Amino acid sequence: MASIVRPSLLRQTALASRWAAAPATLTKPSFQSKVMGVAAFHNTARRTALISPGPQRIVGGINDPAPIPEPNSAHGSYHWSFERLLAAGLVPLTVAPFASGSLNPTTDAILCSLLLLHSHLGFQQSITDYFPKRQVPGLRKALEWILRIFTVTVGIALYDFETNDVGLTEAVKRVWKA
Repeated sequence: MASIVRPSLLRQTALASRWAAAPATLTKPSFQSKVMGVAAFHNTARRTALISPGPQRIVGGINDPAPIPEPNSAHGSYHWSFERLLAAGLVPLTVAPFASGSLNPTTDAILCSLLLLHSHLGFQQSITDYFPKRQVPGLRKALEWILRIFTVTVGIALYDFETNDVGLTEAVKRVWKA
């Protein structure tokens, strides 16, 4: 792999150094005009961010203590333990209907509700991690409401699928055999 890439990198380095050292009166090939202002081993002159870094501001003075959040057990170890128990509880619930061969609507309903709750908590943590409240408060609140709306919509759709159609485990069995 390195032997394939090396000649093109050396050629790019040589062309960039030759272009920088050439007088302005010489005509340059068209491909070198695109390289203008780019370092030898870079592929682009400008990086674009998906989300801007947001406003950079300093809150407080140099001698102010760091703010300590209010203690909340739901955001600490209990929350983490609940998520782990929920994820571990999904394993037997996904295997049990297929291993036993019976289609119990209660087991199916519990599986659907736990899958929905597990998905909601996972997306909620992603929003919390990647959209800080301090930097993008409006976007974060909008994403949280969108997540809530989608969760309720999927919950209603799963309920309708369970009561008026074949159910989740039977649908998975039919797709698996198809």
